[in-house]
Amino acid sequence: MSELSCDMGIGGMTCASCVARVERAIAKLPGVESVSVNLATESARVTWAASSPDEDAQTQQARLRRAVRDAGYEPLAAEHLEQGPVGAWVGFAPVAIGLLLSGPLILPMLGDVLGQHWMLPALWQFLLATPVQFVLGARFYKAGWHALLAGSGNMDLLVALGTTAGWALSVWLWLTAPVEAMVHLYFEGSAVVITLVLLGKWLEARAKRQTTDAIRALHALRPARARIITSDGEVDIPIEELLVGDRLVVLPGERFAADGVVLEGQTQVDEAMLTGEPLPVHKNVGSRVTGGSINGEGRVVMRVRATGTTTVLANIIRLVEDAQAAKAPIQRLVDQVSAVFVPVVLVLALVTLLAWWFTGHSVEVSLIHCVAVLVIACPCALGLATPAAIMAGTGVAAKYGILIKDAQALEVAHQVDTVAFDKTGTLTIGQPRLLSLHDIQDIGASTTHALPMLSLAASLQSGSEHPLAHAVVQAAKAKHMDHVAPEAVKAVAGFGSEGVVQGRRLLLGSLRWMTELGVPAGEWQARAAALQAEGATVSIMAERTPQGVVALAVLAFGDEPKPGVHEALTKLRARGLRLAMISGDNVGATQAMAARLGLHTDEVHAEVMPGDKAALVKRLQRNAGGAPHVVAFVGDGINDAPALAAADVGLAMANLNADGQRGGTDVAMQAAGITLMRGDVALVAGALDISARTVAKIRQNLFWAFVYNAAGIPLAAMGYLSPVVAGAAMALSSVSVMTNALLLKRWKP
Repeated sequence: MSELSCDMGIGGMTCASCVARVERAIAKLPGVESVSVNLATESARVTWAASSPDEDAQTQQARLRRAVRDAGYEPLAAEHLEQGPVGAWVGFAPVAIGLLLSGPLILPMLGDVLGQHWMLPALWQFLLATPVQFVLGARFYKAGWHALLAGSGNMDLLVALGTTAGWALSVWLWLTAPVEAMVHLYFEGSAVVITLVLLGKWLEARAKRQTTDAIRALHALRPARARIITSDGEVDIPIEELLVGDRLVVLPGERFAADGVVLEGQTQVDEAMLTGEPLPVHKNVGSRVTGGSINGEGRVVMRVRATGTTTVLANIIRLVEDAQAAKAPIQRLVDQVSAVFVPVVLVLALVTLLAWWFTGHSVEVSLIHCVAVLVIACPCALGLATPAAIMAGTGVAAKYGILIKDAQALEVAHQVDTVAFDKTGTLTIGQPRLLSLHDIQDIGASTTHALPMLSLAASLQSGSEHPLAHAVVQAAKAKHMDHVAPEAVKAVAGFGSEGVVQGRRLLLGSLRWMTELGVPAGEWQARAAALQAEGATVSIMAERTPQGVVALAVLAFGDEPKPGVHEALTKLRARGLRLAMISGDNVGATQAMAARLGLHTDEVHAEVMPGDKAALVKRLQRNAGGAPHVVAFVGDGINDAPALAAADVGLAMANLNADGQRGGTDVAMQAAGITLMRGDVALVAGALDISARTVAKIRQNLFWAFVYNAAGIPLAAMGYLSPVVAGAAMALSSVSVMTNALLLKRWKP
């Protein structure tokens, strides 16, 4: 049974109750495994299991759209998600009409302040208020009716009930009043409430679009067309028609249309959209380039390596969309409250009506206080509090090269008290160089006598992607040595590699591997120990013979810390964090690097196999006699994936080097909740900081949303708030939540 998923836009949602109703409608469909509806983006992320091979995504999406429509909402096309939330509330025309019609109705209120009597005749009040009530307010009736049919309530139902009650009361008082009598009517209250709600929703929609700026900016990076080289010359084609292997011409100032490699020319490329790094990167023949980045001053020809959904830019967009579509754990509280919120408010409004009436007040006074309760209790701010903050936080983080894949990682990261780092490629440059190669047969000889052995080693390692293998091959090239293609090469995870070179079965790997293989002890062990004591990483090349495995050479490698790592680690420790370094390297090399980085020996774990890193992370999480430690693990390779998944928060370091090659693998990025798009350890502190600030905004928003309703409903019930004031307060509450969330856009790491 296959698993399918899709994103879809949903128009017409106004509050947390709408979110709950849409989720219930979709969850009832057969095969649906999970659904997450986001009020701020007006979208839903749905995952389902196909019941048969014949059931495709199109069939299920048709069912989803029908379920959304039956629930009373409008399913929107996929383009809606790229453009940001639009919905039915964005147009200002209804707001402008409402202001024009409601303006004369509130003149008497201003006249009272100035000591003037500006009361309009009842007929004029009726003619001005009725179009607002039933034309501009038609959307409230429609959505409220659908909510009633579904056996639930929402903001629209509260507004429709409250304003209709005020309008109907005014009509009744007008028609039953004696001729020529001046009766106080409440048409202005109903009309102004509807206008204020429309105004608030318009302001809210504008704020929502700002929270999706990050997504729209990423989509805008994709050029519409590309200049392809054909047998007939250069031809402009839509990027949708690009194929892997096509040759493209990119002129100065243009964006690269796809991922690829430079074939001709050299230039500087602005990759800030990927890494957050403003400095351009030099590119020449053989360098990797990424779609969406901006070409500098040089004309280049490139070959396409990835198009469409397989590009780096598409992956970045997917990660940001995943984070913004996900529902944070703290949202569960909101969901539980919103499920019962509207029914409780309806009961409270009825109690208010009866309480005022039974205490001797007139029906109209009792009804006005009931209307105020209905209007002020709308749970708009409650539904926007969490998603608005998450969208703003993930968006600004992406701007600086911190891609947060899921909301849970964002929420948990601020609780981290322990950060564990992989060594090679994370804290170090990850491009070690071969310091020396010593022939076992002549342990005292200089490396110049070991050139044939270096050629054998380079041949064996020529097919490997491991950093140490690259160092061997580069050393051979530097000495102008040839190497041949190996045969039957296989990688032995955590140990090294084995293959056949010119008929000889060679092995190259760690001392631990050689010990397990039973390589006879010899003088090479003393040489290896001495090199390790100096901080070098040591590998042994050996050969399988009829007599067993025999050592051939000792290879010593050295690596350098990344620039700024020492300062970054110092700042992390200053935040009160416990730091640890986990490495598969030998104890000597690991301890030597730890000393250079300012790490204490009790924070260093050497000779850890890839499969054991996850177990070590689990051990770091344990805290004898206290609450478990919250551990973040930072790594960049496929062998770090288990540890990234085991940690409370996994941070995959993408390590874009000068050639545009991504050091971190897709496996590591998928296992991690957060991806750092450049190999800067300082971004770890940035990720933890944006998490703390985003969670703080969520808590602030939820606090004010709850307090607003907790304080506003009793005040309205006790008669201290008129429907007009309640309507203004309700509209401003949503806008204030969005505005508070948008303050995150000023954040910088």
